[in-house]
This record gives sequence, structure tokens and C-alpha cells, in this order.
Amino acid sequence: MAVRRPTDEPTEPPEGFRRALASLRGATVRPEVILDETPAPQRLAPYAVALSAEVRHGDEDLATGRLVVLYDPQGQEAWAGPTRVVAYVRAACELEMAADPLLPGVGWSWLVEALEAHGATFTAASGTVTRVASESFGGMVGTPASAEVEIRASWSPLDDQLALHLEGWADLLCHAAGLPPLPPGVATIKPARARKKR
Repeated sequence: MAVRRPTDEPTEPPEGFRRALASLRGATVRPEVILDETPAPQRLAPYAVALSAEVRHGDEDLATGRLVVLYDPQGQEAWAGPTRVVAYVRAACELEMAADPLLPGVGWSWLVEALEAHGATFTAASGTVTRVASESFGGMVGTPASAEVEIRASWSPLDDQLALHLEGWADLLCHAAGLPPLPPGVATIKPARARKKR
């Protein structure tokens, strides 16, 4: 997994960040979730890694997302620690669901419950849930109306077990995509199609 460093010098990342990366590499997700590494932000922290994800069922893309892990050995006051996770999820939804005034609160609970279900411990969580409904006019008048839900969130892990956070976020993607939960006792697996650059 490639890591952005604060300079081009061939120095090793701090031990805390190396442990976090090792944990990410050990995460397991549902086979519908396709992970890929993407360029990490350049100015938010000295060290960062970013992953994008798609939820696919057959040939259909049901949801997309991005997860960024920021690490600053000195910490940042707003983070309440050296590590901050920044996450984004977007999925299509029914028009009736988008019109439901309870959707934002429900969407936020999806995130919190997904993280807690995997045992991810965190603090200082914040974010937004946005409903977007689109209707076409003029030359696009025949295009069906559509709606999406977007969840943007960030939180500070309380340890370096970031696999738990990645797995919870991946489950949030699946939930937002409308996939049914896995039956009890059925383990998730690391999909063969997942692409992680090292």
C-alpha cells in the first residue's frame, strides 16, 4: 500500500502509522465491495492513505465511496488524537426514501451502528447526510427521476486497529446500497478482485 510522506526522503513512516497500515491490509470485506487505492490528500496531514470502493452486484454499481486515513504524529487539536478517518458514501435510493425527513438521522445511525458492530472504537465523530433528488426537463424530459443519499463523515480512532473501521465503512456502503445483511455465522471474505497497490 503506497503511503504519501511529508517529503521525498526515503524515511519510514512512524510506527503508529505502520501498525495502522498493517491493520488495513488485514481487513476483510464482503465480496460485493471492490477496493482500490487512490491518491491521498497532500496537505491535510504528514502521512495519509486513501481507498476508493464500489459496491457491485452482477454488472450493476450500487454505491461508491472513499476512505482516507490521515496521520499526524504531533496530533491535531480537532482530531483528539494522531489519526483521523474521513469517509464518503454515495448510493442511489428510492424517491420516497429521499423525501423522508427521517432519512438524514437514519443515515447517520447506519454509520455509527456499522462501526460499533465491528468493534471499532472512536471519538469526535462528525458529518453530514445529504438527500439529492433529480428530475429532468427539456431535451432530457424522458429521463426517469432519481434520488441519492450521500454520507460524509470523519472520526478519530482510539487505537490503530483500522481494519475494524474499514470493515464497518464497507458494511455501511453495502447497507446504503440496499444489500441484505449477511446471515449470522456467515463470514465475510477478502474479495479476489480487490486491488491494493503496495
